[in-house]
Amino acid sequence: MFNRNEFFQKSQDVLAKLYHGRSMDDVKARYNAAFDEFASIFGEADDLSVFSVAGRSEICGNHTDHNHGKVLAASIDLDIIAIVKKTDDNTIRVKSAGFPEDTVDITKLAPVFADTGRSSSLIRGVCDGFVKNDLQIGGFVAYTTSDILGGSGLSSSAAFEDMVGTILNHLYNGGKVDYIEISKISQYAENVHFGKPCGLMDQVACAAGGFVTIDFEDPKAPTARRIDFDLSAKGYSLCIVNTGGSHANLTDDYAAVPAEMKAVAEFFGKPVLRGISEKTIVENTAALRKKLGDRAVLRALHFIRENGRVERMLDALEKEDMTTFLAIIKESGNSSATLLQNYFTTKAPAEQGITLACAIAAEILGEKGAWRVHGGGFAGTMQAFVPTELMKDFRDTMETVFGTGSVTELSVRPLGAAAVYHA
Repeated sequence: MFNRNEFFQKSQDVLAKLYHGRSMDDVKARYNAAFDEFASIFGEADDLSVFSVAGRSEICGNHTDHNHGKVLAASIDLDIIAIVKKTDDNTIRVKSAGFPEDTVDITKLAPVFADTGRSSSLIRGVCDGFVKNDLQIGGFVAYTTSDILGGSGLSSSAAFEDMVGTILNHLYNGGKVDYIEISKISQYAENVHFGKPCGLMDQVACAAGGFVTIDFEDPKAPTARRIDFDLSAKGYSLCIVNTGGSHANLTDDYAAVPAEMKAVAEFFGKPVLRGISEKTIVENTAALRKKLGDRAVLRALHFIRENGRVERMLDALEKEDMTTFLAIIKESGNSSATLLQNYFTTKAPAEQGITLACAIAAEILGEKGAWRVHGGGFAGTMQAFVPTELMKDFRDTMETVFGTGSVTELSVRPLGAAAVYHA
């Protein structure tokens, strides 16, 4: 039988890095509950592996990755954990807490139309991506549990994809596959098998750890750089406010953003906006708006300016210039609201939780903090950087409007996709 005491003893340093500031008793209780669930579903085992993949919070670079732009993001301490046993039957079985079990025959890796939008398609897609990259795959059974809320903009689907890739990496590839390659395979799974268009930012940010800047100028070989920056040492908390909306059924809203940006690029004979200047856009605005409409032009301007903000924010973080950092956060949010226009969906104009939350944050925080849409937008969550002395007022006010538990304080964790324990 698997020795849990030995697991906690050998993994204490890793767990401390993953859950800094959290009660270790709570962490152990969560992992013990996961071990119990695994045993109840798959039976007791002598040899188990344990993995964790972070959720992510986009800090700047809203909707830029799909047009080969720049992003600043962070791995956070909300995560998905997996208890895993290797098998030799060419079958992957994954039971995720709160969802039906997924079973995938890994000898059949072609996309299955009936599975589009299901977790099984992500598992199959990651396996397909591994094989297409000349990597090894094999069977396993896994129980996963996540505290990354679905539809929260914290990238639950990307973390799940990265988890499947991380398991295959350590069980069958000796841990040699780096986080960039795992992220690209995860993106392939989501695009081709799951049927959702997405960039690469979510997958990279979940897998990397810490603050990370990602440049997608060459999407086949994106460059990433981690930055050491301690937000809490500056007296600030990173907060996510769940306004009650969900990312479910918004696929067409998301798809329209890269499509409209790329339509502007195609006007200039380019496949994506990267490399096209704002001056070029402005000089051709009359023709662009006649052909593509105003929103496409506005979204193109957002893309170009947001890339510049990522560069400025990187500089601010390296200089530990909190004043400039906060100012750029607010610039980014304003651009997303007015140019990108992803604070609500035009299909439900009466529901504008993100806009409302930002308006309330502005009143509470003023010049002392910053706020913006979080993640893909259109519904769901907003992000705020809140000074310690205003945290209680911020939480109380937001939870009065959006409900108890709607405010989550996050920590940035140094490890993204991690083998917590693997013999």
